[in-house]
Amino acid sequence: MIRSTALRARAENLAQNLPALLADAEHLAATVMLGDHGRRRAGLGDEFWQYRSATTGDAARLIDWRRSARSDANFVQQKEWQAAQSVMLWVDSSQSMDFASDKGLPSKADRARLLAMATAILLIRGGERVSLATLGQPPRQGELQLAQIANGLVAKGDGADYGSPSLGALQANSRAIFVSDFLGDMAAVSHELSSAADRGIKGAMVQILDPLEETFNFAGRTIFESMGRSVRHETLKASELRVRYQERLAARKGELAELAKSTGWHYSCYHTSDPAQAALLWIYGSVEKAH
Repeated sequence: MIRSTALRARAENLAQNLPALLADAEHLAATVMLGDHGRRRAGLGDEFWQYRSATTGDAARLIDWRRSARSDANFVQQKEWQAAQSVMLWVDSSQSMDFASDKGLPSKADRARLLAMATAILLIRGGERVSLATLGQPPRQGELQLAQIANGLVAKGDGADYGSPSLGALQANSRAIFVSDFLGDMAAVSHELSSAADRGIKGAMVQILDPLEETFNFAGRTIFESMGRSVRHETLKASELRVRYQERLAARKGELAELAKSTGWHYSCYHTSDPAQAALLWIYGSVEKAH
């Protein structure tokens, strides 16, 4: 009976969170929706996108002679790319992500879930296939897939203090997006990213931090404790740790940026006090650059 009651309480909690996440993500996605077709890029397809000037190497059959006849230059029709891409989202659900320094700020987990859901909405409605790594399913299209991703995002994590990315059996030459605070084991991040790069998988790392984690605005006697309480440190002069802490944080950011550069990925850091639109636009743009 106790187990049944606990399961019901968890189910009710998920049911309460799901509509809010979907509504907020729909609103956020709408602010950056780029027309009916989402991302538009040149490639193989049937739908006309734009003309470009012909260049050396363009076959004669590619030239639009009717358009070229109206000027002194030759023009080629560019078609919009229509082959669906596969994109896997990994969103850190560890306890570290539950931190929020102020009631007026979302937790890192809330911001990460919002960005991931809005990204999934934009990509799937743009014709791409998307999945969430924790679902254990290949990327798919459709509104049903969006619902499954939303359910996966609001599901409880494994209780770990810090998260480690995993892409499972994502196909080679696909795309991936990691959203985390990346404050845990850097070796695990490096291994997964290097493994992904070896399979031709490119993507983006989005680091989400609370502004207090950046400024380290502590003074006097302070007890620092991880969200899972596995790490604890007490000091009488917290302010004296600020410079050393900020140096280590800067070093971690530098390591992430260098890792992204060496593997052909993209990296950026955002704070929960930043507008969500800015982060979403960057994520959306990074997927475009990965093609």
